Amino acid sequence: MGEPEPDDAVLFVGVSLVLGIASRHLLRGTRVPYTVALLVLGVALGSLEYGTQHGLGKLGAGIRIWANINPDLLLAVFLPALLFESSFSMEIHQIKRCMAQMVLLAGPGVVLSTFLLGSAVKLTFPYDWSWKTSLLLGGLLSATDPVAVVALLKELGASKKLSTIIEGESLMNDGTAIVVYQLFYRMVLGRTFDAGLIIKFLSEVSLGAVALGLAFGIVSVLWLGFIFNDTIIEISLTLAVSYIAFFTAQDSLEVSGVLTVMTLGMFYAAFAKTAFKGESQQSLHHFWEMVAYIANTLIFILSGVVIADGVLQNNVHFERHGTSWGFLLLLYVFVQISRLIVVSVLYPLLCQFGYGLDFKEAMILVWSGLRGAVALSLSLSVKRTSDAVQHYLKPEVGTMFVFFTGGIVFLTLIFNGSTTQFLLHILGMDKLSATKLRVLKYTRYEMLNKALEAFGELRDDEELGPADWATVKKHITCLNDLDDDPEHPHDVDDKDDHVHTMNIRDIRVRLLNGVQAAYWAMLEEGRISQATANILMRSVDEAMDLVSRQPLCDWKGLKSNVQFPSYYRFLQMSRLPRKLVTYFTVERLESGCYICAAFLRAHRIARRQLHDFLGDSEVARIVIDESNAEGEEARKFLEDVRVTFPQVLRVLKTRQVTYSVLTHLSEYIQNLQKTGLLEEKEMVHLDDALQTDLKKLKRNPPLVKMPRVSDLLNTHPLVGALPAAARDPLLSNTKETVRGHGTILYREGSRPTGIWLISIGVVKWTSQRLSRRHSLDPILSHGSTLGLYEVLIGKPCICDMITDSVVHCFFIEAEKIDELRHSDPSIEDFLWQESALVIARLLLPQIFEKMAMHEIRVLVAERLRMNYIKGEDIELEQNYIGILLEGFLKTRNQNLITPPAVLLPSNADLSLFGLESSAVNLVDYCHTAPSYQAEARARIIFFDMGRASEAEADLQRTASLGHELPRTMSKEHSGLLRWPESFRRSRGGHNASLSEIRNQPDSFSARALQLSMYGSMVSPSGQGAQGHRRHRPRGMPNKRHSSSYPRVPSRPANTRPLLSVQSEGSNMKREATTTAPAPATSTDQQQQKVMQDDNSSDDSAGEEVIVRVDSPSMLSFRQSAAGVRSPPPSQDQ
Repeated sequence: MGEPEPDDAVLFVGVSLVLGIASRHLLRGTRVPYTVALLVLGVALGSLEYGTQHGLGKLGAGIRIWANINPDLLLAVFLPALLFESSFSMEIHQIKRCMAQMVLLAGPGVVLSTFLLGSAVKLTFPYDWSWKTSLLLGGLLSATDPVAVVALLKELGASKKLSTIIEGESLMNDGTAIVVYQLFYRMVLGRTFDAGLIIKFLSEVSLGAVALGLAFGIVSVLWLGFIFNDTIIEISLTLAVSYIAFFTAQDSLEVSGVLTVMTLGMFYAAFAKTAFKGESQQSLHHFWEMVAYIANTLIFILSGVVIADGVLQNNVHFERHGTSWGFLLLLYVFVQISRLIVVSVLYPLLCQFGYGLDFKEAMILVWSGLRGAVALSLSLSVKRTSDAVQHYLKPEVGTMFVFFTGGIVFLTLIFNGSTTQFLLHILGMDKLSATKLRVLKYTRYEMLNKALEAFGELRDDEELGPADWATVKKHITCLNDLDDDPEHPHDVDDKDDHVHTMNIRDIRVRLLNGVQAAYWAMLEEGRISQATANILMRSVDEAMDLVSRQPLCDWKGLKSNVQFPSYYRFLQMSRLPRKLVTYFTVERLESGCYICAAFLRAHRIARRQLHDFLGDSEVARIVIDESNAEGEEARKFLEDVRVTFPQVLRVLKTRQVTYSVLTHLSEYIQNLQKTGLLEEKEMVHLDDALQTDLKKLKRNPPLVKMPRVSDLLNTHPLVGALPAAARDPLLSNTKETVRGHGTILYREGSRPTGIWLISIGVVKWTSQRLSRRHSLDPILSHGSTLGLYEVLIGKPCICDMITDSVVHCFFIEAEKIDELRHSDPSIEDFLWQESALVIARLLLPQIFEKMAMHEIRVLVAERLRMNYIKGEDIELEQNYIGILLEGFLKTRNQNLITPPAVLLPSNADLSLFGLESSAVNLVDYCHTAPSYQAEARARIIFFDMGRASEAEADLQRTASLGHELPRTMSKEHSGLLRWPESFRRSRGGHNASLSEIRNQPDSFSARALQLSMYGSMVSPSGQGAQGHRRHRPRGMPNKRHSSSYPRVPSRPANTRPLLSVQSEGSNMKREATTTAPAPATSTDQQQQKVMQDDNSSDDSAGEEVIVRVDSPSMLSFRQSAAGVRSPPPSQDQ
C-alpha cells in the first residue's frame, strides 16, 4: 500500500468525532464513563488497522499518520486547551482552600510515588534496567492525568470539595511529574546531577513556570481591559495566550509548560472571570466546553490507537516475552499500592489543611489516580529516543515503556474509571441529604403549581383550540407521583435540634447562592465594576465555608474594602476647590459605595427570593434576620457618605443609570432586528453608536451637579404634579430638613401635624395594629409622601415612621394641605390617590411591597370611580382589591367596616393576591364579602390585581416563544431590566394603557407618574413648552410610537442635559454649628431664577446651599439668602 496522503489525517478526525458523538449519545444516563468508551474504540480502531495489515484504507492511512505523530507535538496540540479549560473552570476560592492539599499530593506525593514505583520495577522486573531507567518509568507513571480525571469527575458529579482536590492535584501532579520525568530522562541520557543541581533544576523548572504563567496572565488580563464588548476578540485572546504560554515555557525557557498553563488558567479564574459578562460569558463557556470535548475525544481515541499500535506492531517481541503481560498486571497492582501508600502517608497532613479529608474521600482519592495521554506521550518520547542512534537506551526499552504505559492507561481507565461511580455509591457519597430531599420534594410541588399556571395561560388557542390537562401531565413524568399533601421542608419535629441546625445551614447556603447570583446580574447590568464584583464574590465564597458554625458573615470579608477616614469630613469643610474635592473623594469612595450598595441590594433580592419560595418559615425568618443585621454597617457607611459627600452618591448612581439605559437600548434594537422590524445593517448602525457611548462612559465617567432645593421639590410626584397656581403657595410654606438614621418622624396614635415629602433616603414603618408578618422590607423610599392619609382623614397616625438612613425631606403643615384640598375637587381626588400609595403598602405588604412605586401609580390611575353615596351597593370583581379610605361600609351581616380597610371579594382565590385565609383572619382590617353597602359617603380605591401580574406573564410568554431574556433575580432586582417589557400590557376597552395615562395632559396622576419615572427630566406642571413631550393637535394620535414602549422624555433645547461634566463646585458649603436650623422657603422669584440658571456654570450666581453638621443624626440644609423656617420637632424626644 502506498504512502498515506496528508489529508487522510482529516478523515481520522472526522471519524473520531462521529464515534465520540455516538458514544456520548448512547451512554447518556448509563454508568459507563464516556472516556472509557473512547479508549476502547481507539484500541478497536488500532487493532483493525494493524491486525489486518492496513485493511482500513484511507481511514487506516489517517490512523497511521496520527499514531506516528511526534509526542511533543501531541502535547503541544492538545494539552494547552485542555489544561486551560480545566483550571479556568475551577473556583478560585476552592483552589485557595485546597492549595496545601494539592501541593502535598503533587510535590512530596509525586516524589514518593516515583521512588516507590521505580524501586518496585528495579527489584521485581527481569529486564535488568538501571536505577535511572526504573525511576524514569516510575516518574512517567506518577502523572495522574488531568484530562482523564477531569473528564471522569464531570460525568460522575462528585462533590465540589473532592473534585477540586482531585482535579487540582492532577493538574499540579501532571506538571511536577513531567519535571521529575525530565530530570531522570536527562540522567538516563548521560547527564550527571548532584543534590544541589537537582534542587536547582526542579526549582527553576517549576517556579519559573509559575512566574511565567503569572506574567502571561497579568499582561493578557490588562489587554482584556481595553477590549469592549467584542466577544470574538476576547475568546480568541484566551485561546492564543494559552498556546503561546505553553510554547514559550516548553521551547524557549525550558520550564514546565503544564504548570505555566495551569497557573495562567487559575489566574484567569481569580481575576478575569468577571471580565466576561452576559453573552460573552456564555459564549466563552460554550467555546471552551466545545474545545475540551473535541480535544478529549481525539486524545482518548488516539491513545487507544497508540496502545494497539504498541502491542501489535511489536507482537513478535511479546510472543518471545510472554511474561510481559503478567508483569503488566503486576505493575498495575504496584501503581495502586503506591497510590495507597502516598495517600496514607500524607493523610494526617491532608486532614489538617483546607477543608480536611475524611476516610471515604481518601478512598476516592486513591481510586481516582487515572493515567492518560500525558503519560502515554512521554513514553512515546522515550521510544522515539530509543529508536534513534544512541547507546544509552536500547530499542527494546522504548517498546516496553510504551507497552507498560499504554497498558496502565488502559487498565486504570477501564477498571478504576468504570468503577468509581460504583465506589461512590457504595460509600454513600452520591446521595442527597435528608434536608435537600425535603426541599427537592417541596420544589416538585411548586413545579406542579407552575405547570398549572402555565396550562391556564396556554390552554386555549384561537387557531388550534383547547388542550387536555390529564394528557399534558402524563408527559411530565417528574410530577406524576405527587399524591401526598405538600409538606413544607421545615415542618419537622421541633425537638430534633440536628435537623433544625441542618435546615438553617441549608437556607444560609441558598441565600448566599442568591446573593452571588445577584452580584453576577448587577455586573451584567453595569451596576458594579469588575474589581468590585471580584471582591463581592470572594466574600460570599468565604462566608459559605462558615455557614455551619456561625451566622451569615459575608460582610466580614468586605470590611477592609469599605473605609471612611475621619479626615474626609475636614476635607469637605476645607477651602479647597470643590471640583478637586469631589474628584478625589469620588475616586476613593467609589469602591466602598459600590460595595455597600451592591451588598444591600443583593441581600434584599436574596431575602425576597427566599421568602417567595419558602413562605413564612421560622428557619427562613432566622436567616433573613441574620441578613438584615449584616447590612447595618453597610448602611452606616452610605449614610456617612451621604452626610459628608452627597455628590458622590449622585455621581455613582448617574453612572449606573447611564450604563443601564445604554445597555437596554442596545438590547432593544437587537430585539427589533430579531423580530424583523430592523434590518441587520440598520441595527448595526444604531448599535455602533450606543457601543461608542458605552465606551466613552467607561473611560470618561461623568460628574453631575447636585440638585437645588427647588429641583428636589419640583420633581417630587405630589408637588410637581400640581398646577403652578396651587403649587407656588405650597412651596412658600415648605420646610426642609435632614434627619439622621433612627429619627422618628411621627408615632402611631399621635395627632397628624403635616405631611413629609421624602426626597432622598429611606424610611421604615412599624405598627402594633398593622401586621408586619408578611412584610419583608417595610421601607418607603424617595418620592413617597408620608402622613398624607392621616391629614386627609383627620385621624391619629396609624404607624410609626422612622428614618432608616439619613433622610432629606420636606415638611408641609396640615393646614396648608387642607387649604389645598378644598381649592379644587380634582386636586382633592389626587391627594386621596397619593395617600392610597402608602396605605396600600401598609395594609397589604405581601402584594404591594414587591411593586415599584410607579407600578402602583399605574393601578391607581386606572381606577374607574372613588366616591360612593349612602345606600349604594358595591360588588368586587374576582381579581379586584378595594381599600376603604374614607366613610363607612356594611356587609350583609351588618358588620360595620371603618377606614382604613381592605375589601376582598368573597369568591376570590386569596392565593392569587399573595394572601392566605389564615392571614386574613388574623387582622381586623381585612374583610371578605360578596358585596358591600355604603353606610355614609365613602371613598374607595380599587386595584385590578390581574393587571398587576400581566407584566410578569408577558415576560413568561415572551420566553416561551423562544426570545432570550436577560437573567433577572426578582421583580425588584430586574428594575431597568424589565424596561420595556414590563409596559407591554394588553388591556380591555375600559382600561387605559400606560402610554395613554402618561399622555393625559390634564391628569394629575399622569404628571405624578411621569415624575415618579423620569424625575428631573420632566418640567414642573404649567411650564408649557418646557414640558417633557411635544403637544399635538387635539385628536391626533401618536402613530409613530408604540404604546408598549415607554417614551423617554426628550430634552428641550433650552434645558440642561441629563449628565453634566461639572460638579456643584462653590454652590456647596459646610460649617459646624451647635444647633440644627431649619431650611428657609424658596420664593417664586428664587424659583424662576433657579430655572434660568440651569445652564449656568459652577461659578455663576445661584442658590447657595449650606449644610450644617452637628452629628450624623442632626443635619439640615438651608438657603443662605432666605429666612429660616423650623420644621416640627422629632417625636422621639
